[in-house]
Amino acid sequence: MGEFRPSWTLVRRGSWVVLLAVVAGFVPGAIAGATVALTRVSADPFTDPSSQHATEVEPDTFASGSTVVAAYQVGRSVTGGANDIGYARSPNGGSNWTTSGFLPGLTSTAGAYADPASPYVDVSDPSVAYDPSHDVWLIASIPVLPDGSTPGVLVSRSTNGGRTFGPRVQIPAPPVKRVDLDKSWIVCDGTPTSSHYGTCYTEFDNAAEDEQVYMSSSTDGGVTWSTPTSPAGAPKGLGGQPLVQPNGTVIVPFWTINKTVDVFRSTDGGSSWTSATTISKTVFHSDAGGIRTDPLPSAEIDGAGKVYVSWEDCRFRKSCSSNDIVFSTSSDGLNWSATARVPIDGVNSTVDHFLPGLAVDPATSGGGAHLALVYYFYPNTACTVITCQLEVGFISSPDGGAHWGAPTTLAGPMSLSDLAATTQGPMVGDYMSTSFNAAGTATTVFPIALPHTGTAFDEGMWAPSSPLSVVSVTAAINTASSGGVQAHDGGSPGEVVTPRR
Repeated sequence: MGEFRPSWTLVRRGSWVVLLAVVAGFVPGAIAGATVALTRVSADPFTDPSSQHATEVEPDTFASGSTVVAAYQVGRSVTGGANDIGYARSPNGGSNWTTSGFLPGLTSTAGAYADPASPYVDVSDPSVAYDPSHDVWLIASIPVLPDGSTPGVLVSRSTNGGRTFGPRVQIPAPPVKRVDLDKSWIVCDGTPTSSHYGTCYTEFDNAAEDEQVYMSSSTDGGVTWSTPTSPAGAPKGLGGQPLVQPNGTVIVPFWTINKTVDVFRSTDGGSSWTSATTISKTVFHSDAGGIRTDPLPSAEIDGAGKVYVSWEDCRFRKSCSSNDIVFSTSSDGLNWSATARVPIDGVNSTVDHFLPGLAVDPATSGGGAHLALVYYFYPNTACTVITCQLEVGFISSPDGGAHWGAPTTLAGPMSLSDLAATTQGPMVGDYMSTSFNAAGTATTVFPIALPHTGTAFDEGMWAPSSPLSVVSVTAAINTASSGGVQAHDGGSPGEVVTPRR
């Protein structure tokens, strides 16, 4: 595989962040408001006329030790999916991104990375996992046929530390008449003392069955996968993120077609799955400008197995005027805490927050668990498709979410007209991600859309030039908090659940 060697950096210049390029012929642009230096880790190289170029959206990240691997869509199609899935690798916790490439053989449209015999024209929904038992990195994705249907889940494997990935492996389709899959997510059991160490799990749903949820597992490093099965009661929803506790119990939070965040479990390595129970209802403010968002959960687990689930929600805002990022926790996947608000700003602010990417440091736990949250936001929720200014924020907690530090702006503002267009609105992704490395700092990769003219976009993947540190306990306690504890009743019930490719 070829590699893209990033050489762009964002640096602070007074109240502006200037994009510097050392590549000949690259014209600098500017992004205001950010307070950290950023590095571009990838750019869309494709030219397929059926897609929008240059666009990269919908990232996921995973960290094992000091190695971080990110994956994302490249060359976004208006109707669904992208030409390929790109990936980037950092060997030092996000301080440098030394490798960036594109998965081979997924589609017939990915230029030099295409498989001319592939029946797929696009691919979507990337997620990343690492299986330490077999020393293999895995990237799951969902391919798209020319008629727009999605008949399976693909897994790309790397046996050299995430530097390159081999040919696709296909997970068997659910044994039903009609298959149209959506929103895959992958995880592996990485605890050596677990009785299911080395088992990997992939979750997805079948839109042809009203978003019925399925699970498949692998015990050989992602080479072969079990026939997908549904949890008891055949729950319906999307956006499930499986997590594995140190004892091997798998906990899967997901967003349901009834507008609740629910969860199901397995205690036998995926041989069976319980019925779903509700963590919380969701109360969702439709974000301005038609931007593509939903309260899909972002979930992580601490070193002792405590699960944190976050999503966007307007219950703490009068008249559901904008979304906060909220979260709930559980030590067993059965009993959940009351939904709490991340106090990024006051409940009377004009800010709208969405698309959370939550990380929990697995080297910490309980009241000392370190949390890192990256999210998108509008400073003014009452904006329009023309006036909305999209930004990226970061906030952290040193004590399991009891206290939070002051928020930091990572990037923005961006105009919605500079984002990839989809049938469900301008897009940076249906989800994003943050991960902790072995040094206890957090790293993330996210789309930034620079100003463009004509048909050529400039929406690529960026990362903080240095990993993000968690605030100290003293600083978090001293940070003025106006989070509030009383949720307002009522508000918008949210939008209809539809496939999010």
